[in-house]
Amino acid sequence: MIANTVKRLRSWARMLKTQLILLWLCCRQPDTPWGATTVALMTVAYALSPIDLIPDFIPVLGFLDDVILLPLGIALALRMIPADVLQRCRPQAQAMAGQRIDLKGRWAMTGAIAMVWLLLAAYAWSLIE
Repeated sequence: MIANTVKRLRSWARMLKTQLILLWLCCRQPDTPWGATTVALMTVAYALSPIDLIPDFIPVLGFLDDVILLPLGIALALRMIPADVLQRCRPQAQAMAGQRIDLKGRWAMTGAIAMVWLLLAAYAWSLIE
């Protein structure tokens, strides 16, 4: 029973990885609407960000935000992206999902994500004062 549950969780994690790669590839297509691109980029950035809305060290709640927010963001973005764009990008996403993703040299992306979180924190701090 435990082995079956672990197997299902691994399958679910692989599916999420494939869908996140699919969203990234769709964002790079010129015929993807800007609204869908925005939602997809926010979802991918949240998935890659080391900072969560609810920190992971908080029991249960820390992982619930990932389990709920990521699938919701993915589902919303996939509904907004045209079917032909999804069809065109899906084979490449499936091929890339089987490979190890190398983030070496992606300092600009990491810096941009950190900058967004810092700006949000500064804005929240200004609202508190």
